[in-house]
Amino acid sequence: MKSLLKKLIPKPIIQSYHYILAQLAVFYYHHPSRKMIVIGVTGTKGKSTTSYLAAKILEGAGFKVGLSSTIMFKVGKREWLNDKKMTMIGRFALQRLLSQMTKAGCQYAVVETSSEGIAQYRHLGIDYDVLVFTGLAPEHIEAHGSFENYKGIKLSIFKDLESRGKKIVKFKNNDSSNSSNNCSSISNIVKRVIIANGESEYAKDFLNFNVDEKFTFQASSVKHQASIFQVSSLNADSQGISFKINNTQFNSSILGQFNIMNSLAAINVGLSQNIGLEKIKQALEKITTVPGRMEVVYNKNFKVIVDYAHEPHSMENVYKEVASWPHNKIIAVFGGTGGGRDKWRRPKMGELAAKYCDIIILTTDDPYQDDPAQIIQEIEKGIINNKSINNKLYKIVDRKQAIKKAIDLAQAGDIILVLGKGCEQKMALANGKYIDWDDRKIVKDIIDEF
Repeated sequence: MKSLLKKLIPKPIIQSYHYILAQLAVFYYHHPSRKMIVIGVTGTKGKSTTSYLAAKILEGAGFKVGLSSTIMFKVGKREWLNDKKMTMIGRFALQRLLSQMTKAGCQYAVVETSSEGIAQYRHLGIDYDVLVFTGLAPEHIEAHGSFENYKGIKLSIFKDLESRGKKIVKFKNNDSSNSSNNCSSISNIVKRVIIANGESEYAKDFLNFNVDEKFTFQASSVKHQASIFQVSSLNADSQGISFKINNTQFNSSILGQFNIMNSLAAINVGLSQNIGLEKIKQALEKITTVPGRMEVVYNKNFKVIVDYAHEPHSMENVYKEVASWPHNKIIAVFGGTGGGRDKWRRPKMGELAAKYCDIIILTTDDPYQDDPAQIIQEIEKGIINNKSINNKLYKIVDRKQAIKKAIDLAQAGDIILVLGKGCEQKMALANGKYIDWDDRKIVKDIIDEF
């Protein structure tokens, strides 16, 4: 019904509806983002992990932090997984969450910001202070009409930051030397900051705005105004990642070469808020895993990893990473999202699986109104065209049974990759129906049954 209405109602009317709702939400909750320093994270990949790491760095420095991301929501110490199937929740829900953060005394809000959210004005009324650009690659093209439109939507919030007026926030300060033992306040003029992935070919576009400070990060250096921090000794293996910034050694148990760049993005958030490298290092090294992002949920005679990778670029990153580790066979369990989402990528997903994986099990992801069997067939085309004699292919529509099959087939030294949903708490079916889901729990339940 929802998709039918979108086709019947003229786009300007739909846009006006989104805009008016956003304005009402901001008015109703009294502009909560004006009372905090707001960090927005956008880009095609790495948004969720960067947001999570940035929030933990700020928290480790002693600040009270709120977080809204694909992975989870956070208001101070209270954290819960995102069960809404949205990166940016609805306008009223997001403003309500920001309001809860201010009432809880949060000094910072980290908001993962998606192109779809911007297009539907969910960002409206959020006074961003720091914007992080993680990179750009073709995605959501069917939703936005073209890559240029997709890029332009993301650029729009950077343009808004440039034109943002002066912002002052007041932080509560518990001063033990104050004999009255009352809370005092510290007023801060908030700088406008852009942090960009310098390895992206589009970095210049996102840095081309007049703000107070700019940071650029890449695998060899971090640049801030006239200062340059040298990045060296990069390493990623089955135990985690490590690198140096100047003479400070960073060791993290989060997995994946690509997470070095996500870590650098988050480190820049800390630097932009005058947090020292040693303090940032301490916060990062306390993080054992990012929920649903290269998360090892079983690691005994074989290994099971759950990851959110659901499109060719991120899936290939995962495959390449795991292929570099000691292993016997790589077993991949994945499907493709329905709902008209980037159908072009389905054969490519199959092609990559055939290139890197020994055993491929195609299954359901979030089919929405699409036929899961049809999605599997479209992925299979890419496998058939690139299949080697060593590939084994299974097609099991029931995702739980597909995961069970992978575990049944696993032998010592194998690595099972359960891809596409990460720590998502719902699966989207036809007619607007959602069922409870968590790949990580299903893996654990199946293994417990053995």
